[in-house]
Amino acid sequence: MMVKPVGSRCNMRCSYCYYLDKGRYSMHKKQSCMKTALLERIIRETIQSQKGEVISFVWHGGEPLLAGIPFYQKAVELERKYLPSGRTVWNNIQTNGLLLNDEWCRFLVQNRFDIGISIDGTEAVHNQNRRDIGGSGTWQRIRTNIGRLKRYRILPDLLCTVNSTSVKDPMGVYHCLKELDTGWIQFIPIVIRREDGSYSSLSVAPEEYGAFLCAVFDEWITEDLGKTDVQLFAETARVAAGGSPAVCWLTETCGKVLIAEEDGSIYSCDHFVDDQHRLGNIQNTKLDRMVYSRRQTDFGESKKTALSRKCRECSWLKYCGGGCLKDRFKTGNEDEAQYYLCEGMKMFYAHAVKLLEKATVMSADRHTSEQIMNEMKRALKKDGVSG
Repeated sequence: MMVKPVGSRCNMRCSYCYYLDKGRYSMHKKQSCMKTALLERIIRETIQSQKGEVISFVWHGGEPLLAGIPFYQKAVELERKYLPSGRTVWNNIQTNGLLLNDEWCRFLVQNRFDIGISIDGTEAVHNQNRRDIGGSGTWQRIRTNIGRLKRYRILPDLLCTVNSTSVKDPMGVYHCLKELDTGWIQFIPIVIRREDGSYSSLSVAPEEYGAFLCAVFDEWITEDLGKTDVQLFAETARVAAGGSPAVCWLTETCGKVLIAEEDGSIYSCDHFVDDQHRLGNIQNTKLDRMVYSRRQTDFGESKKTALSRKCRECSWLKYCGGGCLKDRFKTGNEDEAQYYLCEGMKMFYAHAVKLLEKATVMSADRHTSEQIMNEMKRALKKDGVSG
């Protein structure tokens, strides 16, 4: 369950934000903070409707820290109240990091929250798109607060967008993130399609995205294996080793991460918060009824059933799952929606999979990370690629 305690309210104005205007779908004229009774119902029914040993809550926004520490203290209290014996709760907050201070850090570490922070690599690239309400850059403050988290032994996941500017400097972006030394990086491509079918100037071009991934991958697999994880590389390695992807936009079907808005409305997906994808409201409809409804099942299955012929015949399908539904579009005279980033992803897989398969075999044979990286350097040199 992804919970939006303050809806789309935020203390930043990122130029590529897809969520800031979602408040128009709220039943409230003005979004505020989720009420305690509603929070309790969401926590209780989420715990009751999940069958696994670990119950997951992702606190999202907008900017979820605007809800304040007392809100999350109450959330933890309610989780403990309704959690059955033998099961555990996993909490994750996705934040822009501006409000983090020592009090927040103490709360997060005491209650074992994981945290993800958005930071777009270098200061120049970040500040171009991620400004506060007053129009000032935020990179230095966020970097300072990442250091604050680390002093409390909290290693945040770093969420970095790849847009039309950052894509041109893959090494600068990667080095900056790597130097923060938190151990986990996630690259998020920016794709913004206008109503007239054109794309925003912030959108990353597919081929440039592929080149960006290949450049970062080459350094990662020759210098940082075992020290830094990159989400897409980890997911690709999982499939190369015979497993299945775990991230929703790469899986065969989706629809298992629902959104609970501050007014109690439940939506199909974070990228589909609109009237069409509102499943109901938890204040008058049971959560499990919405989760297992035909509408939600069809939504999740459409990731597979609506695949284009091009996707169904692609040898890389098991790796990308046809991409996220939000990034599939009909263009020109095409009858079927195609994955916008397809050509870039194919470029990456063609370059990386063979190396990851070799690395997987070496790891199974108990080679060290250093030995694997040296072998990857030899392989890239042999192929004429600078590692």
